[in-house]
Amino acid sequence: MSGILAGKRILVTGVITDASIAFHVAKLAQEEGAEVVLTGFGRLTLVQRIAKRLPKPAPVIELDVQNQEQLDGLADRVREHFGEDARLDGVVHSIAFGPQGAFNFLAADWADVGTAVEVSAYSLKSLTMACLPLMAEGGSVVGLTFDAKFAWPKYDWMGVAKAALESTSRYIARDLGEKNVRCNLVSAGPIKSMAAKSIPGFEDLADVWNHRAPIGWDMADPEPAARGVVGLLSDWFPKTTGEIVHVDGGVHMMGA
Repeated sequence: MSGILAGKRILVTGVITDASIAFHVAKLAQEEGAEVVLTGFGRLTLVQRIAKRLPKPAPVIELDVQNQEQLDGLADRVREHFGEDARLDGVVHSIAFGPQGAFNFLAADWADVGTAVEVSAYSLKSLTMACLPLMAEGGSVVGLTFDAKFAWPKYDWMGVAKAALESTSRYIARDLGEKNVRCNLVSAGPIKSMAAKSIPGFEDLADVWNHRAPIGWDMADPEPAARGVVGLLSDWFPKTTGEIVHVDGGVHMMGA
């Protein structure tokens, strides 16, 4: 099969519904020639049902990034599907969560903040290290962020967690470069997904894009961001690492 991911094996986290960026990454990856395995947390039957909407069947592995036992067993679970000589060429980190308390900056306690940072940022390191035994030949890790240069309306400690994610990506890029493992992020504009619904005041935050995206932005279309991820998973960016690629309609570069 031809395509920019022909022959590659990609692990994709974070598929919950077919409105998610992660789902469209998995779909495009398959269309570009990759074999895909998904991970899910909590609602596995839902993920398995959504996986059936992909162009080809994709196995689903349970993974809670706060569960060290599951992280330690991830490589073996992937081998169950790809064989003992299994390898991974790409890993997609599409994992973020903040308790409701994390969306009140001054009132938030450490328990809520700590959860947001662990799940949304530290997990990039945890996931990468869990997959590293399968990346002996190198590969590409790609995560999803929401531009952390700014203090966004309503985003509060999740914005801090995304800043931590962006820094984590740079340190992974630094430390795993010698293993030919690249780590990059796509900074996507807001998408009306299930994750977005959990953010209090999401509409106020997203409204910025209605006025400031010079090339326009469709919050119902996850595909542009997914294309950015697939591009970074491919061999077309062989020496790009520690980078943040903005797929946000241009909002990131607009002044007042």
